[in-house]
Amino acid sequence: MRDLMGMMGKVKEMQAKMEQMQAEIAELKAEGKAGGGLVTVILNGKGEMQSLKIDPSLFKEDDVEILEDLIVAAHKDAKDKAEAVAAEKTKALTAGLPIPPGFKMPF
Repeated sequence: MRDLMGMMGKVKEMQAKMEQMQAEIAELKAEGKAGGGLVTVILNGKGEMQSLKIDPSLFKEDDVEILEDLIVAAHKDAKDKAEAVAAEKTKALTAGLPIPPGFKMPF
């Protein structure tokens, strides 16, 4: 019975750490760039776009498709960076737990 109480305490502790980590991830800012920095996107940890900067040299009528592609590429770059940081934080929190490979946490 003592082991069960100890385990419940650890579960509560883990839950608190998990909530703190989720808050940290939500506050995260990830910057993605494309076209050698001509397009810059900043996302928060939830993947919501916070900022978009486009170099004025890209504002030409015949370059619309290029601009669209660069925006998508910059968004992907920022999203990949945010996911990498979130995965690293999750890995540090769950170190030592028997979690199957490829298991994604619910956030």
